[in-house]
Amino acid sequence: MFTGTYTAIVTPFKDGQLDTAALERLVKPADQGGVDGIVPVGTTGASPTVDYARTHRDHPAVVKFAAGKIKVIAGTGGNSTAESHLSHKKPPRKLDADGSLQVAPYYNKPTQEGLFQHFHAIARATKLPILLYSIPGRCGIEIGVETVNHLVHDSVNIVGIKEAGGNPDRVSQLRAALGDKFTILSGDDSLTLPFMSVGAQGVISVASNVIPREVSLIMPIDRQPALTGTGFVSHNKLY
Repeated sequence: MFTGTYTAIVTPFKDGQLDTAALERLVKPADQGGVDGIVPVGTTGASPTVDYARTHRDHPAVVKFAAGKIKVIAGTGGNSTAESHLSHKKPPRKLDADGSLQVAPYYNKPTQEGLFQHFHAIARATKLPILLYSIPGRCGIEIGVETVNHLVHDSVNIVGIKEAGGNPDRVSQLRAALGDKFTILSGDDSLTLPFMSVGAQGVISVASNVIPREVSLIMPIDRQPALTGTGFVSHNKLY
């Protein structure tokens, strides 16, 4: 569902307000560069410091600018279960995105059971496909492989994970535990190829903000844009 290249964008402001003109300028290169989608108000978009109302002005604007040409995975996660739950249950406007990115609660350092209950509650509040986001270096907690497995079997709309733990072995473990239908995306540009070699299917990228075509060309041949180039990765083998 979410294989390929997704660009994580910043949240631009001007005079304390969302700068929609700048936001459109961020979306357009992603569309023209051949990426599969865009991620607004993820942690790259400063989600921990962007308030709830501003978040829900950003998402509809990005969906409008994407115009159905590329997918939109809305960053709606946080360290508050109630707020993350609310972001889906009672948005001020319809959250007409293609999916939701849900980061592990930062600072709180919940147990694995706490993580399960957090994501379980959010999954029950929305019909959107959900990508979990495990980044222990920032959050102080890793979403365990067993917890991911439990969540996937508990909630049909939890479809993948953005993996930013820096460990290819964990990608192998996730792939072995969850099979081919579960989406694994690299959360680190520098680890995209190592992760793809052991089962990842793409990347949520920061580098693709400035070199979208080049990052897209790393993908398997069936995920690449119609671009010319001298080299590419096909079926995770470098040619």
